[in-house]
Parts: sequence; structure tokens; C-alpha cells
Amino acid sequence: MKAVHIRDLDGPSTVAIVDLPSPARREDEVLIDVHAAGVAFPEVLQTRGLYQVKPELPFIPGAEVAGVVAEAPPGASVRAGDRVAALPFLGAFAERVACPVDATFPIPDALGFESAAAIPFNYLTAHFALRRRGRMSSGEAVLVHGAAGGVGTAVIQVAKAFGAGSVIGVVSTPEKGRTALAAGADEYVLVDGFKDAVKEATGGRGVDLVADTVGGDRFTDSLRCLAADGRMLVIGFTAGAIPEVKVNRLLLNNLDVVGVGWGAYAKARPGYLLDQWAELLPKLESGAITPPIGGSYAVGEVREALEAIERRKAMGKLVLRMRE
Repeated sequence: MKAVHIRDLDGPSTVAIVDLPSPARREDEVLIDVHAAGVAFPEVLQTRGLYQVKPELPFIPGAEVAGVVAEAPPGASVRAGDRVAALPFLGAFAERVACPVDATFPIPDALGFESAAAIPFNYLTAHFALRRRGRMSSGEAVLVHGAAGGVGTAVIQVAKAFGAGSVIGVVSTPEKGRTALAAGADEYVLVDGFKDAVKEATGGRGVDLVADTVGGDRFTDSLRCLAADGRMLVIGFTAGAIPEVKVNRLLLNNLDVVGVGWGAYAKARPGYLLDQWAELLPKLESGAITPPIGGSYAVGEVREALEAIERRKAMGKLVLRMRE
């Protein structure tokens, strides 16, 4: 089978396309013929050895796929021929992958493989962030940093699908602002001076939740955007710098800073991913969740896809086509 290899830690420019034997599956796994794979920031970090998961070189990157079940164990919730999305967490950039049964999900007939591949990593992260960790209630206001990126657009759509009253995206350019609006944000503000813009947009009240995928030096101003009893969701650090917080700011307005470690949480709780998918599936079927695809790349263009993310050029979700 054709696959992508990270063979050194010199960045996206050195990933390679290789031919490998098809994987075998264990008793608790499904074998999937991959049609599309999602491309995300963790894969970029893996090309430089900067991600917390550090497989032995060389390895096949990629956390999420969509395709058709080739083999499934007896009694599994899916069977050969079913169209599915799945979370192997590693090995997705290949024409075939083995994935645990409880991380393999049925997809609606109307959902294409590229759109389906854009869902598992980002939308399950967003669902966990807002619903489990953020305790989002209907009618609450949500501020989303990195609102034009894959996770940002997912947070926008999940927030709206589950009843957020308003969603404000924080972006670096008007072009990215238009991407956030297309994903469902009610409005966007530019990152320069976003605190004052958010206060003006909310009549001085602030927002109930901030979803921060970026980190860096905007953290303190994000706290200042929160209304009393607000929650700050720490999802990632695409800016590279990990911020620090002076906890007296939390005390004054009864604020929470909440870590969002979805992967570790899900892996420790068998069946949780399937429960999440069951909540998302009606939103997929109704069209309330429709992933914005910012770029579709042939497998031979994998370097370009990774570099687009590394250079902050990507808007929406990028996907890799494993079969033409």
C-alpha cells in the first residue's frame, strides 16, 4: 500500500511517500480502506519531534480517516462495506489502516469522505471542550481564538449546534474572519485589540466561555473578556508559547481556567468516543455540522498540506486524499 513516512525530524519538507505491506488487524480492530485523512497541527509537530507522542522513526503519521470497512470482528458495531470515520490516532496517512472498534463511527450516506475525515479529531475535541469541560449552557456567549483554523471552525459549529447564544471568532485578517463567519460565527474581531472589541460587542458584559487554541501573549486579555463565572478553555498552543496566569484574576470574578486534554481522557474511558459520536451524529445528519474544507490534497502533495499549516496559511480543515 501507499503511505506517508516521517523518517527524520527535519520538518514537513522531508516526509516521504513509501510502499509498505498492508497492516494486519487485532481482534478488537477494524481494517479500513482509507479514502481521506485529516491533516492537523499535531502532524506538523511530529515532523519536528515536538509533539508529546513520539513514535520510533520511521512512522506513518495521521490521527483520523474516513473510508470503507474492509474487515471487522464478529459482533462489531460496523461490518465490511460500511462507510465510516475513525480515529486510529496514528497511521492514518496510508491506503489502509487498522483502528479500534470503539473508535470507528458510522457516517451519514450524504456525507462525503473528505468531510467525514475532517470530523473526528477536531469535532470530538470541540465537543469535549464545550460540553464536558466547559459545561456550556444554551444561550451562552463563546469567544473562539484561531477561529479560521480546523479546531476553531469546529468549536464554532459545535457551539452553535448545541445552543450557544452567540459566537465571536478572533482572527488575524479579514479573510480569516470571513472563514469564521462561513463556519457559523455571529461575528469576528481582529486579534489586535480584541479585548476592547469583545467588550463592545457584548455591551461590556463579556463572554461566558473562551476557547483558546493559540496560547501565547493573548491569554491575560482573554481572561479580561470573561463575564463573571466565565470559563477559559485551554485547548492548545499553536503560537508556541505557553502562557502563565496570575490567579488573583480568577478570584476577583470567580473565573475558571480549564484544561482540555481530550485524547488522554477518552483513552482512559472505553466507550466515551462512541458516546460523543452518538451526540454529534444527529447534528451531522441535519447539516448543523458541516466541516469547512480549506484544502484537499493528493497524497503526493502531503508536504504542501503540512507546510500550509506550519506557515499559518490554512483556513478550515485540510484533508489528504488517499485514493483518487
